[in-house]
Amino acid sequence: MVIRNRQQTARHQNRTGKQQVKNTYQSPSNTLKIIPLGGQEEVGRNMTVFEYGQDIVILDMGIQFPEENMPGIDYIIPNTTYLQGKEKNIRAVIFSHGHLDHIGAAPILLKKLEYPLIIGRNLTIALIKKRFEDYEKNSINKLRVSLIRSVQDKIQLGNFKLSFFEVEHSIMDAVGMILQTPVATIIHPGDWTMNKATDRTKELSYKHLAYLPHPKILMLESLGATDNRPTHTTEAEMYANLEKLIRESNGKVIIGTFSSQIKRIGHILEYARTIGKKVALDGFSMKANIEIAKELGYIKIDRNTMIPVNEINKYPENKIIVVCTGAQGEGNAVLSRVVAGDHRSIKIRPQDTIIFSSSVIPGNERTIQRLKDNLYRQCDNVIHTDIMDVHTSGHCHAENIKEIIRQIKPDYFLPVYANHFILKEAAKLALSIGMSKTNIFILDNGSVLEFSNQAVPKLYAKKVPTNYVFVDGLGVGDVGEVVLKDRQTLSEDG
Repeated sequence: MVIRNRQQTARHQNRTGKQQVKNTYQSPSNTLKIIPLGGQEEVGRNMTVFEYGQDIVILDMGIQFPEENMPGIDYIIPNTTYLQGKEKNIRAVIFSHGHLDHIGAAPILLKKLEYPLIIGRNLTIALIKKRFEDYEKNSINKLRVSLIRSVQDKIQLGNFKLSFFEVEHSIMDAVGMILQTPVATIIHPGDWTMNKATDRTKELSYKHLAYLPHPKILMLESLGATDNRPTHTTEAEMYANLEKLIRESNGKVIIGTFSSQIKRIGHILEYARTIGKKVALDGFSMKANIEIAKELGYIKIDRNTMIPVNEINKYPENKIIVVCTGAQGEGNAVLSRVVAGDHRSIKIRPQDTIIFSSSVIPGNERTIQRLKDNLYRQCDNVIHTDIMDVHTSGHCHAENIKEIIRQIKPDYFLPVYANHFILKEAAKLALSIGMSKTNIFILDNGSVLEFSNQAVPKLYAKKVPTNYVFVDGLGVGDVGEVVLKDRQTLSEDG
């Protein structure tokens, strides 16, 4: 496998270009090691290894989308070199929720790791199975699955005792994880927010987690650590704004959003039914996700409300709502094709209303701005979060981070799932409410942090490999730095 490191790799390679793998992290069997293989110093590619003695538990297997200077690359996955030869020690892979930056690499990595047990909630497992089928026909027959039916479930995984807690996020069936070991208790919410969903009567509390055994290690998604706004859009406010735009539009309404926003799409379908409008979904992943949610009973679809996208021209334009993918400016996604005039059924008129009901994924700023510029040339009503609250984040903000630390009272704090500068800002938040600097660890990808009964936590100087592994079509790790540079040259010079 040829892989490209984001940093310097020469000193870790032999003459063939293959990495030399040596496990230099030998320690007594009664220690806990935490090893992020992705998700630190970046957004995406989330994967963390927890190792106690001969037992390994993994949290998530996500992808990261390529940057503009990576032509031909579909996505990037975590490097699992550290797990080579340890496949039999893997007790389970836990999936926190169904977003691609947490499940996207599952078909490739689970196969590579000899199909260990996977654990997750209904929707999460269903989305993983769909991704397996898309990647390799009949491959789901090899999966071993344990469904989380309740947050009261408890699962023994060797020396790890696994339990769960409720979290709020932008996709259904997200769940927080508790891993108890003989030397420490890990608390990991996955992606989370404290914003109350419309289907909850009150905000979630995490105070019960303060009573877990010490020492408690809080690994906290901290993407919003720099978000210090005094107020934030609630889900109810967002729905009210979407409903107003849908109700008052003189033309058709085109809503670009993430395919995983199943609850939001379900709300739009129900509101359209009440006011007599038709909804067409477009985008392979969006239609697949909605069908999965329908089969699970998570959303209800009125047959007289949802129509195929190729039938939208049979109805008055002010009776049509299109919900589609492509709000990130992806080249071949639906909204980009609509803007380019390449969509067979959807044509933009000046009286239409175009809504970006999504956030900007870091790295996509330029492509989204180009998409907006082209939309503004064709349509008088382009709505995005700079103009109106038409999206609410499923992620925490600065006050959320301080509040959850106050509620859980961890002994150690490890901010995760963000660029390094954001992790540093999350650490400052913890310091501001009284945590000791010596009990806060900002890990890089590949860092090895060890806990034991006898000593203070040990951060190894040497890191495990976390080089980029590129996926190009069905090729995994076949594109190296030289090939990538050749592609960049071709794309620039023709």
